[in-house]
Amino acid sequence: MLHGIDILGDVGIGISLVGVFYLVVAIIAVWSFGRQRVAVTSQRPSVTILKPVCGADPGLYENLRSFCRQTYDGPLQIVIGAHRETDPAVAIARQVIADLPGVDVTLVIDGALAGSNYKICNVANMMAVAKHEVLVIADSDMRVEPHYLDAIIGPLMQPGVGLVTCLYKGRPERGVASTLGAAFINSGFLPSVLVGRWVGADTGCFGATMVLRRSTLAEVGGWGALINQLADDYVLSRLVRDAGYKVVISPYVVENIVLEADMLALYRHELRWQRTVRSINPVGLAASVVNNPVPLALLSVPLSGFADGAWLALAAALAGREALIYTCSRIFGQVPLRAALVPIRDVLSLIVLVASFCGQRVTWRDQTFQVDQRGKLTFEGDPLA
Repeated sequence: MLHGIDILGDVGIGISLVGVFYLVVAIIAVWSFGRQRVAVTSQRPSVTILKPVCGADPGLYENLRSFCRQTYDGPLQIVIGAHRETDPAVAIARQVIADLPGVDVTLVIDGALAGSNYKICNVANMMAVAKHEVLVIADSDMRVEPHYLDAIIGPLMQPGVGLVTCLYKGRPERGVASTLGAAFINSGFLPSVLVGRWVGADTGCFGATMVLRRSTLAEVGGWGALINQLADDYVLSRLVRDAGYKVVISPYVVENIVLEADMLALYRHELRWQRTVRSINPVGLAASVVNNPVPLALLSVPLSGFADGAWLALAAALAGREALIYTCSRIFGQVPLRAALVPIRDVLSLIVLVASFCGQRVTWRDQTFQVDQRGKLTFEGDPLA
């Protein structure tokens, strides 16, 4: 039995050292991405921005207003959509419209649910008033700068490009849970996408920003192809690629306002993220255990009988994680996570990763769904109850 524990300790040390190598690669990938520059095009096609809302997200007024205050020199329409008049986001949207009388902003309230993905149902309902050929879809908890549209339209004008997306960085509003949630985005999600792109993986696209032409959307099946999918953004990118177009990540990074009520809310949110990834790529998600070398090294210390190698692996993992956090904070302009919270963040990531393989349920906007092996969502209970 003791010999078996020693073997587990050696395995833990080995995997954590692989994780340290991953952290080094991630640092290089982040620096490389940070050297890219946004290419602005002279073409200014007409654009409709679709903003689905549900609930009063933190800073929702400022988020919506930021999309309405673009310096884009071309026809621009903003459409905000909600399912219910009683949604608290509706009053905020109306305030934005009242405060910006010179901006073409339309509010759509439509409770129709053609499928189980509420956001895509909302976006599909909004299409009835969308005027323009180029569509920009962006989640409600995102905030952008005035040159955002110029930065994302440029890549779409390149030959063969069918879809443009953006990475996003987290800005915590308040509290430890929000700080840990933003840290997952800034030094977990972001580097993993950039490493994946380096090795040629299909990194998909992201709800932070999805830009495509109406004609491309129609060619790949319209919103109906996504309306029951949990990973709607990934499915859209796959359909666009299958149609023969390129999917491009813009150098522009959107800001995600993170406000988690408590640690349980954070856990449920990240569990939904990871089960979304599992529905897309279960093998890749399992392999991502190496992205969290700190808790693996921590486990290897007692399992190895407190061997020197385990302590060295732990020191290397902590140093590598701190270096990646520092690099991401420099590149993306975010406050680095406090050193005392680094082990907590990594342990939580490992717990969520393991839990993502232990069930099929996800919680989304206070609704519970079952997710099948193909990523299809099914309601539990009454829709929008």
